[in-house]
Amino acid sequence: MKTLEYLIEELQRAEELAHLQTATERLRDHYGISHVVYHWVNSVGERFGAGTYSSEWVDRYLEKGYLRIDPVIVGCFQRFSPVDWKQLDWSSRAAQEFFREAIGYGVGNQGYTIPVRGPSGQFALFTANHDCNDDTWTRFIAANGRDLMIIAHEFNRKALEFESASALLRTPALSPRELSAMTYLAKGYSRARAAEEMEISEHTLRVYIEAARHKLGAVNTTHAVARALSAGLIIV
Repeated sequence: MKTLEYLIEELQRAEELAHLQTATERLRDHYGISHVVYHWVNSVGERFGAGTYSSEWVDRYLEKGYLRIDPVIVGCFQRFSPVDWKQLDWSSRAAQEFFREAIGYGVGNQGYTIPVRGPSGQFALFTANHDCNDDTWTRFIAANGRDLMIIAHEFNRKALEFESASALLRTPALSPRELSAMTYLAKGYSRARAAEEMEISEHTLRVYIEAARHKLGAVNTTHAVARALSAGLIIV
C-alpha cells in the first residue's frame, strides 16, 4: 500500500484536473473508507468536483438541485473549521429525505467535511465519508483528522494552481484526454460509452469534461462541445 506521504507528493505533481479525481480514489483506498470528495467553487463562481460518489448519485444530486438543501453545503459555507456531519442540522423533513436517498445511492452514514477558502471568493469542501457506527467514526477522525486537514489544503492549493494557469491562456488549449472526451460527446456517445472507449472510469471522464468546459468558458457540456467544434479544436 502506498504511504500517505507518497500520495500527497503524487497530488503535488498533478498536472491536470483529472489527476485530482485519481487522488480521491487512491485516498479512499488508502484509508479504507467509502468515499473521498473534493468540491470547489472558483473565483468566478464556476463549480467543479472530483470524488468517488457514484455517477448515478451525482446526476441525481444535480437533477434535483440538492445543492440548495444539502446540510453539508449549507452548514459548512459559513464555517472555517472541520465539521462532523452529526453536528449539522438534519432536522427538516427535506434534509432527512435527502439523507435517506443519499444512503440509498451508496453515500455513507458518517461524514467529515473540511471547508477551505482561497483568494477572491474561492471556496472548497473536502469530505471523507463512510458507513459505520458512531464510535468507529469518532476513532477514525481522532486518528486521521490532522492528516485530512493537510490533504484538504493540498487539494485546494493544486486547484488554485490550475485556475491561475487557465486564466493565463488566451486561447483554449485542451489536453489530449480532454479533446478525446469532447470528441466522443460530439459524436453522440453516452458518457458510459465514452469512458469505455477511453478506458477510464465515468468519474474520471466527468473531470475531463468539466476541465474542458472551464477552459472553453462554456456554461454546460453541450455549450462546451459546440465551442470546441467552432474553434476547430475537435473534428467529427
